[in-house]
Amino acid sequence: MADSKHPRLILHNFLPLHLCKELEFIHKSCCTVGYRPNVFSTTLSHLIATNSAHFIMPIIPIRERLREKAEEYFGCQYELFVEFTGLISWCRGASIGWHSDDNRPYLKQRDFAAVCYLNSCEADFKGGIFHFKDGEPADIVPRAGDVIMYTADDRNIHSVDEITEGERITLTLWFSRDASYDEDPKLISSLSPDLFDVAENKLHSYIPLPGSINMYWFPPDEASSFLSGFDIRCGRLHVLGFNIYPFQEICHLSALDSSYNLLELLSGPLLLARESKMFETQFLNLMHALQMVQFYLWRFSSLKTKVEGTTPNVTPTSKTQKTEIDRLKSVFLKDIQLAEHFFGHSRPIMDMEYDFDWDTFSAAVLEWECYVLKLNKELVLHLPHWKTNQSIFCVTLGGDLED
Repeated sequence: MADSKHPRLILHNFLPLHLCKELEFIHKSCCTVGYRPNVFSTTLSHLIATNSAHFIMPIIPIRERLREKAEEYFGCQYELFVEFTGLISWCRGASIGWHSDDNRPYLKQRDFAAVCYLNSCEADFKGGIFHFKDGEPADIVPRAGDVIMYTADDRNIHSVDEITEGERITLTLWFSRDASYDEDPKLISSLSPDLFDVAENKLHSYIPLPGSINMYWFPPDEASSFLSGFDIRCGRLHVLGFNIYPFQEICHLSALDSSYNLLELLSGPLLLARESKMFETQFLNLMHALQMVQFYLWRFSSLKTKVEGTTPNVTPTSKTQKTEIDRLKSVFLKDIQLAEHFFGHSRPIMDMEYDFDWDTFSAAVLEWECYVLKLNKELVLHLPHWKTNQSIFCVTLGGDLED
């Protein structure tokens, strides 16, 4: 049983580093503007809505283990429902003062919280130390793989120091004893078997579909006019040294003034450029391209051994193309300094500058397709069990998912 005065649990090395990196890849590929200033989030509902439902598969077993730990430690076996599951990152300027999670009336249903750190203080970001107002331990320095659990009430009033550099990333869960707040039935109802045509291996089954551009524009209060700020997907690509180029040339940039045309361009086919080279492989939209770049960074070490036989289709960037790239950057990255302020130190491309090559990036394209198809197969096999039980959980499956 937990200490009734300040019930909290710290688990060190709960999650292995390779899983932390996988969840970091998912978040940086799919996140939207978050729930408070300078925060970005990736919820399970958002993944499903943007045709990236397969990315929930690495999260599900972690989610189950966290619920089991919470029920065991806080003495409420088989009583908890997962109210919220999300990947959350806090960037420069994000902080939270002393509060408890139940001091807002609309959150009274929350009983427990679990925060799993996916990267480490000092190594990946500065600031962001977690503090409890009373009890021990009083201070939690985030370390990749560690978990903190606590009751969402006045017994565990807490705060988080301001992030001063980098991006602090967590997997965050909230639990409730009230079954009416269980997130699973809503998530399951939004999953359609028609979306997952694994047998025929169709691309549409796992190509992401961007949401509204309002969900990706930072700061969000500029999304109605797009006069300042930046698209967070373009911002992430920019700090990693990549630019976008439309598959079909734009005749009149002034036509991009409306949010509809902005969304239309970013939702359409495009190419990626880096330095003076253009990668001629077509990506179906901006989210597709961003996932590829983030996958390349995540799997970089293993991809170096798989470049044999790859022939990247790379051409020199023409003067006209460079001009168009700069014009697009002026539209989607109106405040480049702000984008660099948030994302510039999250995974600096400079660390890999002399190792980058298009052969490895080309290998990443093939590996990404194998990775998402495998996750998609797992999802399709789990879905009937989820629908029957109206609960999302790990299912013991026979057969070889690679077939």
